[in-house]
Amino acid sequence: MTFSGGSFLGGDVTAQMTARRKARKRALDVLYSADLRGESRASTLAAYVANLEEPKPGYLPYTVQLVEGVESHSVRIDELLSSYAEGWTLERMPVVDRNLARIAVYELLYNDEIDNPVAITEAVELAETLSTDDSPRFLNGILGRIADYAT
Repeated sequence: MTFSGGSFLGGDVTAQMTARRKARKRALDVLYSADLRGESRASTLAAYVANLEEPKPGYLPYTVQLVEGVESHSVRIDELLSSYAEGWTLERMPVVDRNLARIAVYELLYNDEIDNPVAITEAVELAETLSTDDSPRFLNGILGRIADYAT
């Protein structure tokens, strides 16, 4: 299932930022669920979309883009995370951190509409509320190194 077309949201920048933050959180929910259950990301995403009530939320296309993007580029994303996560393996990372990092690396490498500092900040801010006390600093470090590599 793919959404295509121009900008996922018209309107002001603040509304887009809010919608994108919601999209990132929902993408994290899908990736986290797939990871914990050992299910495919595609089937978890399809179930998530099928369970949404009408009208579908405005952030849904970006949620889908993030999950499908992480899936499409998962080998490269996970290679980079493994390379730049000093002292950590992917399996040892908290599930939330691993999937926030995947979303952010997708945005850093494959989404030209998102500035690198925004991708990093969004991941760090979600980690502040959803993960461990050490997670924001960990993600900031690894994502900063990957952003340097990407530029």
